[in-house]
Amino acid sequence: MDRPHSAGHHHNWAPLWMLASALAFSLMGVCVKALGGRLPVSEVVLARAVVSVLISWWLLGRAGIDPWGNRRGLLMGRGLLGTAGLYCIYQAIAGLPLAVATLLQYLHPTFTAVLAWPLLGEQPGWRVGGAVLLGLLGVGVLTIPAGDGLAALSDQLPTLPLLLALAGALLSALAYVSVRALRRSEHPLVVVFYFPLMALPISLPLVLLDPVQPTAVEFAWLLGVGLFTQLGQLGLTYGLMGMAAGRATAMSYVQVPLAALWGVFWFQETLAPSLLLAAALVLGATLLSIRAG
Repeated sequence: MDRPHSAGHHHNWAPLWMLASALAFSLMGVCVKALGGRLPVSEVVLARAVVSVLISWWLLGRAGIDPWGNRRGLLMGRGLLGTAGLYCIYQAIAGLPLAVATLLQYLHPTFTAVLAWPLLGEQPGWRVGGAVLLGLLGVGVLTIPAGDGLAALSDQLPTLPLLLALAGALLSALAYVSVRALRRSEHPLVVVFYFPLMALPISLPLVLLDPVQPTAVEFAWLLGVGLFTQLGQLGLTYGLMGMAAGRATAMSYVQVPLAALWGVFWFQETLAPSLLLAAALVLGATLLSIRAG
């Protein structure tokens, strides 16, 4: 049985881990978006899982850590939640502007702060109510048609990717709460390992049912998805091991402006006024979540 892993060792570095995670995940979004949606999402998830399993197995062996962990049921549950969230997020990125998909995904700090209260006993205080309200207003700005003066982005956004982005945020929050619950019994590398380990048996049959041969350029982007997601998961897991769940995930909000920057630079996306207003509202929700955590 593994020696329980102490979060204290990583406490001082937790904010930097979360910021590094946000940068890696923003670049993962660029790779997913660059694929253009030709490959099925299951193929993207499978590629990510293969790369991450290989890297995680090597890191675990190098550190001399038992890869199977102690609380295997919760580890598998975290992996399943993360995989489901990944499907939703990748599909949303393929169907929405990168900044919009990332912004909607970043309701997860507020969801995490809310869920951590009943599930972990991390009482957030009264600020969570305000964070939820601001977050919902931010989503409303993007999804509810408004007047011409606001230049509503919602008229051009498909409903299904919007709903998938919200589902991805909720599933991500549940996965992050699970990571937080595992902090005293599992090494972070074990937690990271179980994510792609669960994704492999889910995505492989789906790929075999509808295989699409990637081009050389698409293969390079798939490798990028796997590498940047692995780096993001390492940073996220170490960060969550050292900070309260709501506060830790809120710190990674920097991914939203990064995604907007990459969207403008790589994909010539425009920043509509409605997107900027929604970003301000979600930022307010995130700041309240930080204080609440």
